[in-house]
Amino acid sequence: MAQFFYHTLIGQIILMVLETLAVLVPLLIGVAYLTLMERKVMAAMQMRRGPNVNGLFGLLQAFADAIKMIFKETVIPAGANRALFLFAPFLTFSLAMLAWAVIPTGNDLAVANINVGILYLLAISSLGVYGMLIAGWASNSKYAFLGGLRSAAQMVSYEVSIGLVIVSVLLA
Repeated sequence: MAQFFYHTLIGQIILMVLETLAVLVPLLIGVAYLTLMERKVMAAMQMRRGPNVNGLFGLLQAFADAIKMIFKETVIPAGANRALFLFAPFLTFSLAMLAWAVIPTGNDLAVANINVGILYLLAISSLGVYGMLIAGWASNSKYAFLGGLRSAAQMVSYEVSIGLVIVSVLLA
């Protein structure tokens, strides 16, 4: 019965969603707690109290920050293109998460085990530039647009050097 379920379309979709969540949930929780550790180190460097109020040793601070970000009011400029202004961060975040599909997390264990994983990774990371350009352009401000162009230029220049490093590793 279980074998039959995995061979149906719904079973494959459920399996794919579970594999994706198995990669993304620990990744996002890890980033949240690494941010918490960074804040604690910065507080120690500046000789002030760090985030230690929520829970034991401040371990619930990451969840408090997430709840605060979810319920925070989004300020949209008056002349902005509302749809693109809200779509740009979603595009950038989703592309960053899509890049993790080909990163192996174990012995021959990846969400998408494809032969051209490096090429996929380079292509997805280069698409993140569009999120920056759309965010700058959608605000309908020349200063924000120039900031988006600058950010896109930085991302492209970093991608060139990262691409050369990856190619040299592949050749070795």
